[in-house]
Amino acid sequence: MFHVEQNGAASVDWDEQETARAVFGDRYEIAERYYQSLATDGVERGLIGPREVPRLWERHLLNCAVIGELIAEGESVVDVGSGAGLPGIPLAIARPDLKVTLVEPLLRRSVYLAEFIESNGLDVLVVRGRAEESGVVKEAGGADVVTSRAVAPLEKLARWSLPLIHEHGRMLALKGSSAAEEIERDRTALTKLGAGKLEILECGAKILRTPTVVVKAERLPKRRQR
Repeated sequence: MFHVEQNGAASVDWDEQETARAVFGDRYEIAERYYQSLATDGVERGLIGPREVPRLWERHLLNCAVIGELIAEGESVVDVGSGAGLPGIPLAIARPDLKVTLVEPLLRRSVYLAEFIESNGLDVLVVRGRAEESGVVKEAGGADVVTSRAVAPLEKLARWSLPLIHEHGRMLALKGSSAAEEIERDRTALTKLGAGKLEILECGAKILRTPTVVVKAERLPKRRQR
């Protein structure tokens, strides 16, 4: 589980490296290699913008890894539209107990993910395809949790995500300050799709300067769908 001691509020003189070592524990070196890979190979391949490099730790790796607070030990996780591996790879590094599958449709991104995973000995599966494709659902479906970050509006995201989780499985969508507005805008459509128990949660509130905002929804049994 997490290696973070969460006693009291985060210090004013927040140190990202100290926080990273706390979050990733004895797997910090793998996280460091991922950081270096994104800052070099990721930029060269067009997976990460050059302006993102100075804030890779805080805005990307740590922002993603802390959602492990919402995932129980040993659960299966599917990360849709994984891109450069966010949030799936930081989550897999911080939580080796999880069974993580990355779903990514673009070849160049899928190749990058597979190369990094293999070279660093991560137990992570990469599935190339779109989340809504039947082949992807067959290969990656039935998970406990589906994650996403900056992929699509909430309604579309639910259409792609819910078929990948079992009943009572959870959709965890990393969102920004517009999370509440998205829920209100798409609430009726989400209910029709079978997404219920909507919540807006914050992760890493005691260790990050800016907590990660997550929209959580549960896939309801069909008999309870409205």
